[in-house]
Amino acid sequence: MFVDKAKIFVKGGDGGNGIVSYRREKYVPEGGPAGGDGGRGANVIFRVDEGLRTLMDFRYQKHFKAEKGERGKVKSMHGANAEHMIVRIPPGTIIINDDTQEVIADMTQHGQEIVVARGGRGGRGNCRFATVSNPAPDFAENGEEGEERWIVLELKVMADVGLVGFPSVGKSTLLSVVSGAKPKIGAYHFTTLSPNLGVVEVGDGRSFVMADLPGLIEGAHEGVGLGHDFLRHVERTRVIVHVIDMSGSEGRDPFEDWNKINEELALYNPVLADRPQIIAANKMDMPDAPDQLELFREQLAERDGGMNYEILPMSSLTRQGVQELLYKAADLLETVPEMPLIDEVKDVAERKVYTLEKQEDESFTVGKENEGFVVRSAAIEKFMKRVNLNTHDAVLRFARTLRKMGVDAELRKIGAKDGDSVRIGDFTFEFFEGSDYFYE
Repeated sequence: MFVDKAKIFVKGGDGGNGIVSYRREKYVPEGGPAGGDGGRGANVIFRVDEGLRTLMDFRYQKHFKAEKGERGKVKSMHGANAEHMIVRIPPGTIIINDDTQEVIADMTQHGQEIVVARGGRGGRGNCRFATVSNPAPDFAENGEEGEERWIVLELKVMADVGLVGFPSVGKSTLLSVVSGAKPKIGAYHFTTLSPNLGVVEVGDGRSFVMADLPGLIEGAHEGVGLGHDFLRHVERTRVIVHVIDMSGSEGRDPFEDWNKINEELALYNPVLADRPQIIAANKMDMPDAPDQLELFREQLAERDGGMNYEILPMSSLTRQGVQELLYKAADLLETVPEMPLIDEVKDVAERKVYTLEKQEDESFTVGKENEGFVVRSAAIEKFMKRVNLNTHDAVLRFARTLRKMGVDAELRKIGAKDGDSVRIGDFTFEFFEGSDYFYE
């Protein structure tokens, strides 16, 4: 089964907690604080592996949680950092933040890496807070929580040559003839529901990857039929082989079919209209095919630039003209870039690139709540998780931090007085105007 879309949860490892410890060696008078810092939590890293072709692994495992950092040690020793979690993904995978629909990265090259969830920093031990005025601090920091998010993985087939065309024109048969792929083949529409890949050996030492892409129908650019599930894969192909049933065996007009498919490609992404294209006139072993081909050539010649297209008569069934098609495709591949430019991909270009390295927002708001006051700030609540508020020293440090941020002054402006309750997140404090400190 070919899986080309998956939604998964990733979480960076939490940082290890710093500890409170003191030196107690017999011959070290007034040893002082010696609590070490916690180790950093592991990152969740996605790495491109060219050996993968599907997102099948993410069908069975949807949660990826990295290891926590080790807590600090005595004698001021640092806890060990956790080893990063490496998750392998196939080339051609686009990583999207599910909450914002912003693109985190477009992964195309083997070995390319991206951090999708950063691990938290380790908490500092009490040895880091020793000062002249407080030589023996009795508090340490907790480790920072790792980032977590739901992300969507979209895979666009990384094929050199893509076979496009209406259903049942012979694309799957052609792929099975020229490669070792064994796609499902049947005498009905939409036999192929997902892309099939095959490695094609041309015969002169050259080779390329060919993809049999699901059949298109009119309105596909709006999601009709397989719609976007098909079209997202065409964007990655360097050369398009447009397979046409030249026999008109189902009462269809080959030239009209060719026009409709090209219109769908252009409406989905105008760049595809300029992608190199070979017209494979298939089923030439059928009785009416030669006459239809002659008419097709005449209709194409009447169009401006119509003669720029290469038409190769062939038959997947009898293998007539198949080798010529492979030579032509291999020659054309040598003239086009290895990969389409990223800004050529429509849905990537339309979505803002998500940046993990964002500066932390330290803004806050204050207001009245029932009989007391409330302070709202994501930065302050995050800071509170790192401060162990079970000790008096830690509460004093927390209060000093709020005062430097200007929280005290803003509360006084809206009428906060000595003894009033102030809620921050899940904690409630009493405000003492004279000392500018909060007490739990």
